[in-house]
Amino acid sequence: MKIAIIIPAHNEEQFIRLTLDSLASQSFLVSKIIVVDDNSTDATFEIASSYSTCLPIQVVQTSSSAQNIPGSKVINAFNFGLSQISIKDFDIICKYDADLIFTSNYIEVLVSRFRESEKTGMVAGHCTIEKNGSWEIENQNNPDHIRGALKAYRKECFEQIGGLRPSIGWDTIDEMLARFYGWEVVTIPDLHVKHLKPTGAAYNSKSKYLQGEAFFKMRYGWWLTFITAAKMAWNKKQIKLIPDYIKGYQLAQKKNLAHLVTKEQGQFIRNYRWHGIKSKLGLSPRN
Repeated sequence: MKIAIIIPAHNEEQFIRLTLDSLASQSFLVSKIIVVDDNSTDATFEIASSYSTCLPIQVVQTSSSAQNIPGSKVINAFNFGLSQISIKDFDIICKYDADLIFTSNYIEVLVSRFRESEKTGMVAGHCTIEKNGSWEIENQNNPDHIRGALKAYRKECFEQIGGLRPSIGWDTIDEMLARFYGWEVVTIPDLHVKHLKPTGAAYNSKSKYLQGEAFFKMRYGWWLTFITAAKMAWNKKQIKLIPDYIKGYQLAQKKNLAHLVTKEQGQFIRNYRWHGIKSKLGLSPRN
């Protein structure tokens, strides 16, 4: 399998060397790595460029806002990197963050799981973060959810879902659309990657309503939005986020923002979410 990895990077001089070192030591070598230096003001570009002798790497630069708007900034950078390759030349497309440390067999295990079934559309391990000197699973979502930092897609799946949306919630929409079209989303419990910056660490206070906006764009509806907001706030140990998420949903509804999925896709997403909630409550069996 031919693998292309695209790494959006903004001011990652502290971590990107560790990420690229871990990719250089993989037991299964990838075909192409594109680092997208997105408006960095540090040595990100120079550090990434220095790996041209040990990795099949291309470093490109683009200029977006320096503000880290969840979803839009990183996906716009990813899409710029994607434009540098011909997708048809690859079997797997990966979107990885620039602050990850992969185990040396990570890509090899990834490929083996893709090879198990032609219906496997997405595969990943689990992100871990350092807490009190040990590495623990970054627990903010369901165990069948692939973190946005760690996405890998079979080319055909990636094309069928229409690529990635430059909006907060993109890393849920991609999985839901993959399932909608009949693809399997696979997470590997014992395959761990060190995530050097916790998810959302760089987000600022101006982004607090965007999660609720994402719920609206995914057609969650009021009650599913409330339950999901409460769960996310509880997992983050920030109960005050609940009214922020609800207000974000209400503002998006008031503005009548465009949805990111069709009505049929939205119905599928709601059914999938409600089924999961009922299963956890013991009200219905999980398939």
